[in-house]
Amino acid sequence: MEVPFIILILAIPTYFLCKWILKKLNLGNEKNRKFVALIPTIFFSPIIYIGIIYLWIFSASYYPSSDFDKQKWETNVEERYRMSEDIIESKILIGKTKEEITKLLGQDFYSYNENHIAYELGFVPGLFNIDPDVLDIYFENGKVTKVEQHQT
Repeated sequence: MEVPFIILILAIPTYFLCKWILKKLNLGNEKNRKFVALIPTIFFSPIIYIGIIYLWIFSASYYPSSDFDKQKWETNVEERYRMSEDIIESKILIGKTKEEITKLLGQDFYSYNENHIAYELGFVPGLFNIDPDVLDIYFENGKVTKVEQHQT
């Protein structure tokens, strides 16, 4: 469907809504109310269209976050992204050793080098999101200094 056609479809109920509101506000008479209702219809129909697109984008990219739960982390790899925000913001990994991290998050990490490991988080819901996210954990002197999330 083309955009002007969709806006035209939205304009029909918008016109009747504007006409009804004008009648409730007792603006104009029945004859000129039909023409006066066209003005807000022309203005509001594209705004409603943009609003619908915005809501669709928001709903497609929204995902609920939850607190870190070791059991859920281990059993549901595809939904680890829900807990990643809590892990990063609470800084529960900062200052821990690699052994403590593997005890908490498990052995299924990818090691870039001795100072950088990553855990798979699954696919974060979003538009055009075709790659999984990972939780990057950086070490200095054997202790975690930074935790980040990025798309691979």
